[in-house]
Amino acid sequence: MKAAPPATVHGERAGRPAAPPRGAAAPAGRPGTDRRAWAAFALLAGPVLIGLGVFKYVAIGWSLLLSFSEARGTIALGHWIGLDNYQALLSDPAFRRSLVQIVLFTAFIVPVTFAASLGLALLVHRIRRGRALLRTAFLIPAAVSYVAASLLWKMCLFNGLPAGIANMIGGWFGMDAVPWIQTTTPPLYWVVLVTLRLWLQVGFYMVLFLAGLQAIPKEIYEAAALDGATGLRLLRRITLPMLRNTSVAVLMLQFIAAFQAFDEFYNLFSSGLSGTGTAPVQTPLGYLYNTAMGAQNYGLGSAGAFVLTALIVGVTLLQGRITGFGRTEG
Repeated sequence: MKAAPPATVHGERAGRPAAPPRGAAAPAGRPGTDRRAWAAFALLAGPVLIGLGVFKYVAIGWSLLLSFSEARGTIALGHWIGLDNYQALLSDPAFRRSLVQIVLFTAFIVPVTFAASLGLALLVHRIRRGRALLRTAFLIPAAVSYVAASLLWKMCLFNGLPAGIANMIGGWFGMDAVPWIQTTTPPLYWVVLVTLRLWLQVGFYMVLFLAGLQAIPKEIYEAAALDGATGLRLLRRITLPMLRNTSVAVLMLQFIAAFQAFDEFYNLFSSGLSGTGTAPVQTPLGYLYNTAMGAQNYGLGSAGAFVLTALIVGVTLLQGRITGFGRTEG
């Protein structure tokens, strides 16, 4: 009796892999496919990575090397002086004074901005109609340049003339015209600085709080209402605890932005290209700008940049540890 022929699969003998049909995609993991994927990645991400490397990371590394060298009037590396720039910087009363001023400014502007943005978000969230319009209207100032806003505050709102908007409003209540920016006793220039920063930042943080409020399930409020929770009790027991992560993130962003304050201080107090040397209040970035761009001491300016960076990182880590930011729940 004849033996049966070997079983075939699509015309091939059993035990051999069947050839893929014509037109079918090549199996994943082929070297050619990987090469094409890497080539596409390099084509798309290459320019971005090169730009970051040259204009950011190489610049940061070069600045770190400059902070250990005597670089006056040049950014070329040469005479190494170790930690002398850091010692000179921390022993400079002007730099220490700028640190004290920025800490006081941060201690005031952060809670005020936080409270204003949270309160505004709660009000807008309660509105049924026109919420998108109000959200857009309050967010528009966040897109305005700090330079343009500073010049607007300086030349229109608080220009010190009787026709200035602030003095005109004060005149309705019998107040005399006040040179707001030039008045140091009492320091009325803080009114200009605080109102400017609030106008620029409150809308942005309000949108973040709105996103957090909209993420709270309505069922939680309904269950709390059945238990008789209303008004401030509902805010304290439900809304604020559910906004914890958003609140921590907003506080962190506000602390970083406050320590990096420069544009409004420079443009409000400077006249032309004279810098901020005669300003009644100076931030650390203003001090470093005058040191590096004015005195052409790039070594000392680079050292100050890393000291300020270390301060911001330290405050951010401390805040994260206190608030438990990033800690796993449970």
